[in-house]
Amino acid sequence: MSSSDARIDITLAPDSGASSVPAGSADTKGSGSKRNIFDLDRVSLEDFFEQTLGEKRYRAHQVMKWIHHRHVTDFDGMTDLGKALRAKLHEHAEVRAPMVLHDQPSADGTHKWLLGMDPKNAIETVYIPDKGRGTLCVSSQVGCALNCQFCSTATQGFNRNLSTAEIIGQVWVAARHLGNVPHQQRKLTNVVMMGMGEPLANFDNVVRAMSIMRDDLGYGLANKRVTLSTAGMVPMIDKLGEVSDVSLAVSLHAPNDELRTELVPLNKKYPIAELMAACQRYVRRKPRSSITFEYTLMKGVNDQPQHARELARLMRQFENAVQMKDAAKVNLIPFNPFPGTRFERSPEADIRTFQKLLQDARVLTTVRRTRGDDIDAACGQLKGQVMDRTRRQAEFRKSLEGGGVSDAA
Repeated sequence: MSSSDARIDITLAPDSGASSVPAGSADTKGSGSKRNIFDLDRVSLEDFFEQTLGEKRYRAHQVMKWIHHRHVTDFDGMTDLGKALRAKLHEHAEVRAPMVLHDQPSADGTHKWLLGMDPKNAIETVYIPDKGRGTLCVSSQVGCALNCQFCSTATQGFNRNLSTAEIIGQVWVAARHLGNVPHQQRKLTNVVMMGMGEPLANFDNVVRAMSIMRDDLGYGLANKRVTLSTAGMVPMIDKLGEVSDVSLAVSLHAPNDELRTELVPLNKKYPIAELMAACQRYVRRKPRSSITFEYTLMKGVNDQPQHARELARLMRQFENAVQMKDAAKVNLIPFNPFPGTRFERSPEADIRTFQKLLQDARVLTTVRRTRGDDIDAACGQLKGQVMDRTRRQAEFRKSLEGGGVSDAA
């Protein structure tokens, strides 16, 4: 599926084997008064069993294993539960996964799903296999409100936050497709909150979903293997450091405030100095941890030698402040074009020169290998279907029709 045809009519029948009912809507209780169990982490589910069902708390553990380890969503299939308990579950609860509207494999093994969240909105989720690991890129919002200038998702505007059920449901869909079994047949080794949306703008639901990802009764991922990527919501970085222990990635994309404000409008509210101070506080709370700074390279925009030198200086200042070697890791991301963008990917030679300048300055630097670009599943290319509550989608389409921006895809 390409970005240009991402506005698929999501009332179409789902692909074979998909859940027939979308998890969607902000109503996390599900259909009527029933609770969608995907919305509950271990403690919440234990409370539900004890307070609503009048059952022992350990019964919640059995249900979590059935759902997240064995991918069973029908209570009647949970054979170690008694008939009376299964009847209670049918009355008070349900397990509703997102509706798979479309799924598409890439030539390089990457896999993308278009998932229906409600009758009017859909999001995209991407699985990226690599040597010894499999990474799932998960969305946190329908669209995104931040309007970063080089991101395809931003052109679709914003509708709403995803519920915990809608977030963890993406992991369940991928795990079922892959035949993933935590602690045994692990195909899904990493989750990155780098899909559609700003995760820290949907804080509670994202944190609860990440708890399920890391729970042994959920997907059993180590803390360091769950990564949250933010454009720089400073107060929420501090809050995340207080309640969670996941890896942090920061979408930096520019080494100075003037350029970053142009590319990432949130920088106007939380400039680089404030952002870096928050990152320092995060590392100090998490001894021996590091932060990945993501930097998308765009031709003639932020890829010049002076930008590399500025970035190196910023990274050295950060490491000196936290007094830890390799506390900062820079991940250089070649820009991935999409229809209507005015940006272009930096030439390979410029990317390697930029990397060498950072490495010569003793900054740990990697270049992200582009994956899934043949199905528009690469970084910055994700687009679902968004019933935009802003004017951004209409304005972007108008600019396309008027020839205001070029089609670089």
